Amino acid sequence: MCEDNYVLSGSPENDIGIPDSVVHFAGKRSIEVVWLNELGGLTFRIKGDVKDTFIKWAPLDSGLDLKSERTKLEWAIAYTPVPKVLESGEDEEGSWLVTEGIDALNAVSERWKENPSIAIVAIGQGLRAMHDSLPVADSPFSWSSEDRIVKAIERIVRGETHPSQWHEEFRHFTIEEVIEELASPPSPDQLVVCHGDACAPNTLIDVSGHWVGHVDMERLGIADRWADLAVGAWSTQWNYGPGWESLFFDSYGIDPDMRRIRFYRLLWDLDG
Repeated sequence: MCEDNYVLSGSPENDIGIPDSVVHFAGKRSIEVVWLNELGGLTFRIKGDVKDTFIKWAPLDSGLDLKSERTKLEWAIAYTPVPKVLESGEDEEGSWLVTEGIDALNAVSERWKENPSIAIVAIGQGLRAMHDSLPVADSPFSWSSEDRIVKAIERIVRGETHPSQWHEEFRHFTIEEVIEELASPPSPDQLVVCHGDACAPNTLIDVSGHWVGHVDMERLGIADRWADLAVGAWSTQWNYGPGWESLFFDSYGIDPDMRRIRFYRLLWDLDG
């Protein structure tokens, strides 16, 4: 999850301690921390002579499943551009996933924040290309709304989420109203293999302004394409400001579906 002001994901502003496993892997090569997510997960860039290497590291109690992400990346790379996995592992501090770098910047780098009209076209086109390329019939992974609804209601019942924690679009709802909304999900428009975290930072863009890959695939799985579309469009507000959602939908090649957009944004808000 990756809204700059809504959840705490982004480039770290303070010094970050480097886990021993990352130091060991890097050896004498330089290490740069490039991303910190709201669960304490870190991404490091290891400078290379030809290609940089990236290490995602997650504390053991973070809930981040880098083993699952490795499996999904290794499946997806046969169909769509994603980072090549080099190795993974875990120790008493946490787990890690090492991937080969792609020659590109993520869509919320300073270069693309200054050129949102280019970045958003790349994000929309990239998401459409990924949805069109990943074969539903061959996917062993699910990200179904049914499973997510069950988990969301369980979190509500356990008191792990509260209206005060929700996005401002949904804070006026009572818990009873949210449960009622979840009980009547829209029928799927089109099942695809969704990215699962289609926020702007997870699209990579090359120097010419074209998308060249996707990262952060832990949630990848079969779902209605609106589960990705609703959040992808939402993230244009968080990362570039208001007024860009129409360009995102035009670039994907679809008209906004407000019923599905609202439902999947609410479900995203409750995912935790």
